[in-house]
Amino acid sequence: MKIKKGDLVKILKGKDRGKKGKVLEVFPKERKVIVEGINLLVKHVKPRREREKGQRIQFPAPMDVSKVMLICPRCNKPTRVGYKIIYQQIEGKKKRKKVRLCKKCKEIID
Repeated sequence: MKIKKGDLVKILKGKDRGKKGKVLEVFPKERKVIVEGINLLVKHVKPRREREKGQRIQFPAPMDVSKVMLICPRCNKPTRVGYKIIYQQIEGKKKRKKVRLCKKCKEIID
């Protein structure tokens, strides 16, 4: 997946369209992400004991990864993500590393 935990994303579809948030969790098999403060659902909890009040708990629900777009940390614009293979010399060995790339400013995303 092109979006990772900790990335800043912009919401493209749904009730929170246009908002920005940080990715809290990623589910690659289901192709879903949880974004902080976005797509909040309310769960009603009944009281368990006497004299205890019931409550409403808000929590962010997973949303499809196609509904979010990564915001580049360098140019601060929503962008598509590409990949680039970088070769590094480590202890005399040449190692390949696949890094994410901003399609707008062509900078490497950490």
